[in-house]
Amino acid sequence: MTFLSAILGGVLIGLAAVWMYGSLGRIAGISGIAGRAWRGLMGRETRVAWPWIFMVGLGLGGWLAYAILGTRPAVGLTDLGHMQLEQFLTLGLAGVLVGIGTRMGSGCTSGHGVCGLSRFSVRSLAATVTFLLVGMLTATGLGWL
Repeated sequence: MTFLSAILGGVLIGLAAVWMYGSLGRIAGISGIAGRAWRGLMGRETRVAWPWIFMVGLGLGGWLAYAILGTRPAVGLTDLGHMQLEQFLTLGLAGVLVGIGTRMGSGCTSGHGVCGLSRFSVRSLAATVTFLLVGMLTATGLGWL
């Protein structure tokens, strides 16, 4: 079932990216969509309904998969209550660093890896290769610790 889930998930992500680009002319990069929603809250952006619908749909998709398939994610919201303060701060710092990285890289892994590569963007190719290399180096370095 894992192999089929991965295939189905990839197809659905691809279809969502094509649908969003075809219907709104927008790239389905999560950091850009979240930024647009945030700017809408601050009053600096118009037409902010679709980013919120998109982000709510991401969350509902996970809950729907849980309801249909009965598989629980590795970490859930209830696990946050059992975290130590150090773990919680580390998670928060990691989130801030990811946010800074997506701003510096003009997009996130979903935007560059899925949408940018499918448009043959050289910038997205460079970003995706960088993401992968840094991820491998980080995992290797943490493995040594």
